[in-house]
Amino acid sequence: MSFFWSSWITVLSLGCWLFIFGVLAWTLKTKPTLDENHTTGHEYDGIKEYDNPLPKWWLVVFFGTLAWSLGYFVFYPSIQPANWKGVATVSVDGQEVSWTSANELNSGLERNNQTFNKNFEEVILADAGAEGALPILAKLNELQATQRKNAEPDKELQTQIDEQVKLLAPFVDKLAQNQEAAKIGNNLFLQNCALCHGSDAQGAKGYPNLTDNDWLYGGKPEEILLTVHNGRVGAMAAWQKQLGESGVRAAAEYVLSISGNQNGYELDQAKVTQGKAIFEANCVLCHGADAKGQTAMGAPNLTDDIWLFGGDRETVQQTIRHGRSGVMPKWSTKLGNERIMLLAAYVRFISQQQDAQ
Repeated sequence: MSFFWSSWITVLSLGCWLFIFGVLAWTLKTKPTLDENHTTGHEYDGIKEYDNPLPKWWLVVFFGTLAWSLGYFVFYPSIQPANWKGVATVSVDGQEVSWTSANELNSGLERNNQTFNKNFEEVILADAGAEGALPILAKLNELQATQRKNAEPDKELQTQIDEQVKLLAPFVDKLAQNQEAAKIGNNLFLQNCALCHGSDAQGAKGYPNLTDNDWLYGGKPEEILLTVHNGRVGAMAAWQKQLGESGVRAAAEYVLSISGNQNGYELDQAKVTQGKAIFEANCVLCHGADAKGQTAMGAPNLTDDIWLFGGDRETVQQTIRHGRSGVMPKWSTKLGNERIMLLAAYVRFISQQQDAQ
């Protein structure tokens, strides 16, 4: 936060506090002139205004809130937030650090993880034969602790973190074959992921089905781990301005033709030919020359019968016309590495179940 905004917040906050205190003090000190009936002389519609003192409980509560707000100014970074960190601290990575919302989140996560991680390391990993993940997790936690101390994320350090995450991939596959790990992973999925992907993990419009083994960013264990750890931001550009309405319809017709035309439309072959030329000129960069997509970019395969937003003619046209966007949140700061391993193992498990069928 800049010096200006820190100063602005400080002046506004203290100014409001002083104004409220001044009004209350002035009200208590100033006594209006009363008539013989102990009223202020103000009367409206037969109702006379008395000058009765404020109830003491009300004054105690009011002054109490003012005292509490002063304490808040001292304890938390509310006066010159860019410079004054407050006297309140929390424990993060074994060190006492100044209170911030991020530090509070990390501290709470650590406390929450202590019992869970002990059971994870001593029981779950041991049962799955995945104890080899322990030194990798230790190194990963160390790197993440270093990253949390940086005001801005260090890109080189983040690359090292991602490499450590990938090293956990073989152990995710071992956990995916363990019944107890799958059960815990299912519980974690229901608590954190079902809102978007559904309790059966089969997704909804705009939210991927995780059971069909069709992946936007890849279904290998290391790819799933990175997706859950770092989140994903996907976007398809709107093409109406560049292609015009006729170009949008032609491109949609071509996409329907290469996807198998599951709805049985009578395709306009002239538009299919025109759409193919449009696709080759504009779309292969993301979707590939064979239209099978690229997981590195999150570009979907257009040759199968799996659709994120729908595969009918109007929906395909709408997608090309106005584009699409989607966000998968970053879960590493909320769930921790151990829970993410279990989630990734569960997703691997349910996608492999579909293959087995």
